[in-house]
Amino acid sequence: MNRKELIKNAYRLTGSNNFYDGMITCSTLLGRAVSRLVWDMNKEDCTDYQMQALLGIPENFSGRLLEVPVGTGVITMPFYRTLSDADITCLDYSPDMMSQAKVRAIGLGLENITFLQGDVGALPFRDNCFDAILSLNGFHAFPDKEAAYNETFRVLKSGGVFCGCFYVSGCHKRTDWIIRHIYQPMKFFSPPYETMDSLRKRLGSMYVDFKISNVKGIACFNCRKE
Repeated sequence: MNRKELIKNAYRLTGSNNFYDGMITCSTLLGRAVSRLVWDMNKEDCTDYQMQALLGIPENFSGRLLEVPVGTGVITMPFYRTLSDADITCLDYSPDMMSQAKVRAIGLGLENITFLQGDVGALPFRDNCFDAILSLNGFHAFPDKEAAYNETFRVLKSGGVFCGCFYVSGCHKRTDWIIRHIYQPMKFFSPPYETMDSLRKRLGSMYVDFKISNVKGIACFNCRKE
């Protein structure tokens, strides 16, 4: 069984007992309906962009990894079963979200993860201390994106990888409308938002060997700090 199949099979063990998890994984009737309405995505599309982001972390990775934000861990806890030799730190500003991730980690028997509440705009870590940083569906919600970019770059080692995914504007008109008229007023997302062009420019100015793809308004990227 290859790595992608291992991850997909692991997802089936997590369950989806709330609206957020169902939407992120496209695993509930309501989640599938919202994903289709907002993102024009089906389950295959969701899996595609998540895989593109996750597989930016090298196979057999055994260094220090920072995930920010961890959310409920519905995507990453199963993935971490394939990284048993890694030293993983999961950070989130929301104690409620993080508590759900902790329960999920315990249920999957993960013992190499440290959970920490904190702000991505002021990371409580020294410079150049992580070999990889993973950020899934977070940057579009961060209120101070410049600080988030600068802090993740600061704590990443030279030669380390930064990978993840988040919403970018200008790719799907209906998605853009819903983000601005529903998600933004409800404080789910926070402007300004990247476009594919602005993200290429930003990552190109900070990283090398960067790769960016787009799945219906979600930019997936992986790059390396020189």
